[in-house]
Amino acid sequence: MQRHLLTALALVISTSVCANQDDAPTINGCKLEPASNCAGMDLRNADLSNMNLKKINFDKANLSGANLRHTQLDLATLNQANLTGANLTRASLQQASLRGANLSNTKLIAITGWALMAQGAKGKNTDFSGANLDFARFSGADLQGANFNAANLEMAWLNKSDLRKATFIDANMQESKLSEANMAKANMTGARRHYATFLGTFMEGCTGCPLDW
Repeated sequence: MQRHLLTALALVISTSVCANQDDAPTINGCKLEPASNCAGMDLRNADLSNMNLKKINFDKANLSGANLRHTQLDLATLNQANLTGANLTRASLQQASLRGANLSNTKLIAITGWALMAQGAKGKNTDFSGANLDFARFSGADLQGANFNAANLEMAWLNKSDLRKATFIDANMQESKLSEANMAKANMTGARRHYATFLGTFMEGCTGCPLDW
């Protein structure tokens, strides 16, 4: 009798686990769970807030206007994804890859983005204020007018990036790499830039930039 009860209990637990896996929400064919493959899918204006989407594949997906607030996207790939106007406030993007992604007018406020890879991304007027971006890679990115106020960019790479009119007020830029970047009319007032590299950086009209570097 006891053996039958244990077998029945095991079956209930197994069924429950399977049901939980099957209960992951699906939008336009994208199953919203960790490590899912949603490359190229249409998720415009979708509410994906507070979800665990670690290691998900959003390469070339359309996430414009999507709500990704507080979403876990660690180790996710969003290469060449369209995130224009999306809200990723306080999302976690540690070691996520956004190479060539469109981040224009996107909110990445106070994100956790340690070692984020965003080489060649398009981020005009993107809001990175208060973001933790230490060790992040933005080489060759278009970040005109981006807001990095109070962000942590320690040891971040911004070589050859377009930072015209970008603001770095009170940001931590210690040991960051900005060689050959365009910082015309940028604002670095109050930024900590000890040991930062500005080799060949264009700084005409920049406020707070080390013009004598």
